[in-house]
Amino acid sequence: MHIPSQQQKIPFLKPKNDIEGYAKNFLEHLEIEMNRSPRTLKNYADTLSCFFTWGNIKKPKDITAHTIREYRLYLNRKVSRRGTTLKKNTQAYHAIVLRTFLKYLAKQDILVLAAEKIEVGKLPDRQVDFLEYEEVERLLLAPQGNNVRIFRDKAILELLFSSGLRVSELVSLDRYHLNLEKEEFSVRGKGGKLRIVFLSSSAQKALTLYLHHRADVDPALFVSHGKKGLVNKKNKDRSTLRLTARSVARIVKYYAKKAGITKDVHPHTLRHSFATDLLINGADIRSVQSMLGHASITTTQIYTHITNERLKEVHKNFHGKRKK
Repeated sequence: MHIPSQQQKIPFLKPKNDIEGYAKNFLEHLEIEMNRSPRTLKNYADTLSCFFTWGNIKKPKDITAHTIREYRLYLNRKVSRRGTTLKKNTQAYHAIVLRTFLKYLAKQDILVLAAEKIEVGKLPDRQVDFLEYEEVERLLLAPQGNNVRIFRDKAILELLFSSGLRVSELVSLDRYHLNLEKEEFSVRGKGGKLRIVFLSSSAQKALTLYLHHRADVDPALFVSHGKKGLVNKKNKDRSTLRLTARSVARIVKYYAKKAGITKDVHPHTLRHSFATDLLINGADIRSVQSMLGHASITTTQIYTHITNERLKEVHKNFHGKRKK
């Protein structure tokens, strides 16, 4: 049987025991019925593999409450070569994967530890890094020049802030996806869900200028451009010169540094900035949830703490300042 290339590094393709066989079926369920991405499948497989190896798990009955407890203690006390311990959200991810796997086994009428026995626990508030609007303006003005590479970089920055796209969504775009006249287009996000994203007038202009200066026929919206035209030696065997997520991250970091921004800026920082800017300017949280493509409103609510702090600042600076 032919195995798709993106799955070649996923364990359990050739199960060695009962538990790996069940894990293989579980991953196939996530892929087919749940429509999970190859990256998610690999993360789940690696997490299960780590647990199976640590606990010498061979059969479902080997997964006991005591084993889970000992494993979580191991994760909590594990120290890396750098002398750091695992973050709490990483530890929680391991617990969530194990719970999901146990729920799947129970649905297959396999006698196994109840998933409810694994408590994830309360996580610390998630830290959200975003740019002040003045910093966003400086970043968007950073690409200066008159060549296709500069036009591309400007279009990338404008599109990220205008739409709130994830970097994975941005690099997967093809030219035909865009509707520059309507200043909106649909994108397929996590779980294969479609949503509409919108373009600001500045993003529309930047994209139009970039595409006007493209001389290649590559269908990808953003491609690699060398100093002497379209060149990408590292990817010479590929059928496309599409930019990777890592390349976009380097571009964003480069212009953030050029703009004099001292924060550690990533493509996701612009997604956070997009959401924060909308909420600060009065957008309702349900609309922001829809524009970000969040499945749950709980995920979007990480931004309300920031905006509440801003409102408190405004109140402090402007309330009760009547002229005497």
